[in-house]
Amino acid sequence: MSKDGKKGVEFKVFDKWSLEGIEVQDAGLKRYISLKPIQNPHSGGRHEHHRFMKSNVNIVERLINNMMRPGKSGGKKAKATSIVKNAFEIIHLKTKKNPVEILVQAITNSSPCEDVTRVAYGGVVYPVSVDIAPQRRIDLALRHLSDGTRKTAFSNPKTVDEALADEIIYAASRDAKSFAVKKRDEMERVA
Repeated sequence: MSKDGKKGVEFKVFDKWSLEGIEVQDAGLKRYISLKPIQNPHSGGRHEHHRFMKSNVNIVERLINNMMRPGKSGGKKAKATSIVKNAFEIIHLKTKKNPVEILVQAITNSSPCEDVTRVAYGGVVYPVSVDIAPQRRIDLALRHLSDGTRKTAFSNPKTVDEALADEIIYAASRDAKSFAVKKRDEMERVA
């Protein structure tokens, strides 16, 4: 509320989904998942030329940007935005919960903690397990969610909107049907 007692304007994602009260359960990811109030998830790439500024971009916009991977919808932000908007509608119909909250749970559940890197020592290359930085964890989770969506929708009667909604719901419940959760488990098993 403002000083004069009037309620301020509350921004909701797509004019529907509030970001109030959404908590990130993973303490390591809390600083990197941005839940800033935003009405239209389109920052115009203002974060691009500054290091680590993508952690200030709203998480819904980062999902939209990941849905624009090269291929059929590469560079078509309006198309990717409508896909995510329709997927959020489907998520709300299936779960009766705030889809942004489900997305945050999905990212938390599908972000890997460990990976393997190669270390050369004395002419021999050894695989070594390393912890993953929080920003990279979120990047990998978003990439795996969007890749799983594309693989599910490819040559399938299921639309991309439905595939994204299912992928997010499965990842939020840590279901083995989720491509992102499978990739996380595989990466951590190898590590």
